Amino acid sequence: MPMPYESTGRTAQKSRTREALVTATRELLAAGQTPKVEDAAERAGISRTTAYRYFPNQRSLLLAAHPAISPDSLLPADAPADPGARLDAVMAAFTDYNFTWEPQLRASLHLSLQPGTDRPVLRQGRAVGWIADALEPLRESHPGLDIRALAVAIRSATGIETLIWLLDVAGYTREQAARVVTSTARALLTAALTGPDRSAGRAGQAID
Repeated sequence: MPMPYESTGRTAQKSRTREALVTATRELLAAGQTPKVEDAAERAGISRTTAYRYFPNQRSLLLAAHPAISPDSLLPADAPADPGARLDAVMAAFTDYNFTWEPQLRASLHLSLQPGTDRPVLRQGRAVGWIADALEPLRESHPGLDIRALAVAIRSATGIETLIWLLDVAGYTREQAARVVTSTARALLTAALTGPDRSAGRAGQAID
């Protein structure tokens, strides 16, 4: 089996070349473009032939530009015990994360909608885990509640897809969009805790 191009020879130099291409891609994304490999190569001052040795197609390039940050939790070290306050903190951090990496996430969302492709980075479900972490105290106070199902419901209404709609279609500012997703998350939590059938906490059972 042939070894990957970047794992042989001058690996340090190759690592710098790869990073230069990724940086160029992120800059082009931030400028509102969806760059191809040759676009990133031109911006980075690297030949097309060399660039294609690292990224054989646009999809591999855009996935490499996706944020690699994947913390286990978005809660601060002094996180409160109240589930609602914890959820507010996670939603603030999650929304800030989405806005910080908005160009890359938009590109990943575009990739995720293409038929016949492998499972893209955007679908790894990290945000569900972050939200479930915020809801962890409910395991003791509400043992019958499906925490993951509630986390899925909240994620479905508060992620980058929702923010893009609020920005591009509703015409909201980022501040307005942030308030909407935070209030939506709170509303779903309240419905799960007080609703007659706790529907929000059960809605995701068929997803697993």
